Amino acid sequence: MNTKQLIRWAGLAALVAGLCFAARELLEPPDIHSSVTTPQWATAHYLSIAMSLFGLLGVTGIYARQAGKAGWLGVAGYLLLSLWLVLSLTFTFFEAFVLPLVAAEAPAFAETYLLVISRSTGEMTVGALTALWGLSDILFVLGSLVFGVATLRAGVLSRWAAGLFTIGIGVAPAYGLLPTALQPLVAVPIGLGLAWLGYSLWSEKRLSVTQPVTGPGMSLVRQIGAD
Repeated sequence: MNTKQLIRWAGLAALVAGLCFAARELLEPPDIHSSVTTPQWATAHYLSIAMSLFGLLGVTGIYARQAGKAGWLGVAGYLLLSLWLVLSLTFTFFEAFVLPLVAAEAPAFAETYLLVISRSTGEMTVGALTALWGLSDILFVLGSLVFGVATLRAGVLSRWAAGLFTIGIGVAPAYGLLPTALQPLVAVPIGLGLAWLGYSLWSEKRLSVTQPVTGPGMSLVRQIGAD
């Protein structure tokens, strides 16, 4: 499989990641102790794990496709968003496979952890956990916003998809102002925007390819555009 095909299939990964992101937010139960051992909790967090894994592949492909036109803004957005996906995967893995066991043996810790991820306060201290969760929020909003703007400016993939993703991220910080029942709906435009970007990449008929350019004592790689 050549680079062109890998990038195209990364688009399919981004499509899956976007759908998983939206579905996860819509299915996630309340962050309370009684939810941790439910099938709904497990399903939502399995979707989140899939979102992180496919998302890492997907955003890498999207960035690779537009690297020549996205510039340093694209690099910054890609790195920040990828770091969030890695951090999210770590938290979600713990919540899916460890927290249900901890909830029975150490309910006080489980409740404190749930307060942290719901951005509340608890009686027990959890060290750097609160700081890491806060960092995760910053990386998600900042990384996604920069990545979305860079994708819009590059103009390689669908501008409508990039616009939907970027606008969804832009309004995400205001979700706390919505009634609890409506808060998960904020994830829908973000997830659909990412899925649309993935489809835009996957459905392209002509992708850029690389061509070696030889020189004295070295070999360079030049990006040849699709046009």
